[in-house]
Amino acid sequence: MNSDDHMPELNQDGRVADATLLNWVDRFAPRWSRPYLRLSRADRPAGTWLLLIPCWWGLGLAVAANPAGGTLNDIWIAIGCAVGAFLMRGAGCTWNDISDRKLDAQVTRTKSRPLPSGQVTVKQAAVWLVLQMLTAFGILLTFNTFTILLGIAALIPVMVYPFAKRFTWWPQVFLGVAFNWGTLLAWAAHTGSLGWPPVLLYLSGIAWTLFYDTIYAHQDKDDDALIGVKSTARLFAAATPRYLFVFMALSVSLMALAAILALSSGPVTPLMLGILAAWAFGMHMFWQMRYLDIDNPEICLKLFRSNRDTGLIAAAIIGIAAIL
Repeated sequence: MNSDDHMPELNQDGRVADATLLNWVDRFAPRWSRPYLRLSRADRPAGTWLLLIPCWWGLGLAVAANPAGGTLNDIWIAIGCAVGAFLMRGAGCTWNDISDRKLDAQVTRTKSRPLPSGQVTVKQAAVWLVLQMLTAFGILLTFNTFTILLGIAALIPVMVYPFAKRFTWWPQVFLGVAFNWGTLLAWAAHTGSLGWPPVLLYLSGIAWTLFYDTIYAHQDKDDDALIGVKSTARLFAAATPRYLFVFMALSVSLMALAAILALSSGPVTPLMLGILAAWAFGMHMFWQMRYLDIDNPEICLKLFRSNRDTGLIAAAIIGIAAIL
């Protein structure tokens, strides 16, 4: 375990417990801005990557499936998705922290967050939430009308997710629905429509989210049990590895099927690369399972963060297929 993965206690500077020691917020951001950037999880960037990567999957597969290839506008779609992912992940986390501030105060890992620790007020957090959403909406308006409507619809699962753990053992499904919406959005931004390939790729992302967020949730299972918060980690308990294998297999199969449906009518090389992307994606998840220890929070956090690489491996190979 390197120093970047260590989970320090809250210190006098307000560092959040599960922030990396070398994060840019606590080292370089102006002091007045740090509580707001912490609300947005800018000091914990893994979630931004996990929101962005499905966007790049969708865009890459859409371009690879288009006989005409990509255009300069696709470069803007990729950049707009990146900025939008940062903003909407920040807005979603801010909304989550507003909704969960009383629960967060009872959990060891989350009680150092800006709201339960008193670094910001609820009113200040609400203003920050609106600013992030308005900026993200401005980026969304640069896309086609269908994509704008899809982006607006994405607010529904984002708003519901913080409350899911109060009424279902499967809140990770709600997270997956919200976090992988960018697959549909980016495909639509390129094509102006949807079809089975992006839908299957979207479902692959949801299964992937069940995989990585179940691992993540094992960090808090003891505190969650005390306060009555539900999660797949608590539901699966010692059987977690068996469920993770199912999610891994489902995610890989759906990604491969999406690639086959999107690319089978074109040249064979992009098709083979699409299938390779799914295989390499699955191999990285298989590697995670070899090192999984559901009773070791530090290992769970490290494996959760490694899913950035899991998703980027697939995105890179799909991207190669798109430019051939």
